[in-house]
Amino acid sequence: MSQAPRYDYCVRAGSVPSYQPANHAHTHNQRLIGPDNVGARHLEVVLGTLAPGGGALPHAHPGMEQACYLLEGTAHVEVAGQSFELGPGDACFFPQDEMHVFQVTSATPVKLLVIYSPPYGENPERVRRTNPTGGAA
Repeated sequence: MSQAPRYDYCVRAGSVPSYQPANHAHTHNQRLIGPDNVGARHLEVVLGTLAPGGGALPHAHPGMEQACYLLEGTAHVEVAGQSFELGPGDACFFPQDEMHVFQVTSATPVKLLVIYSPPYGENPERVRRTNPTGGAA
């Protein structure tokens, strides 16, 4: 009989490696909560750090919802025909399949929590980007 994996449910950001997500500029993410480190099946929590001038090009996540909570810095967001500015303590929501843009506007880095449901895991099959001519790819 195989034993279920044993997870450490306390995750410290300082011990989580960072990665550069596709379709983002000047961005480093750390996957705090996900299937691989704590066995989460229905959500993923990522700590993102975006340098000034950084952000995400237009993209959507088919069948996946995304929420962002800004911890530091300021950003410009576009989603579903809406355009707004975010500051510390603000949150935004990206419905499944809706194209969205996130751009740092502060002279200091942006830090934010990103929550995906179900987990994203940087799976290229779970993202839709625009092509260079502006249409969906």
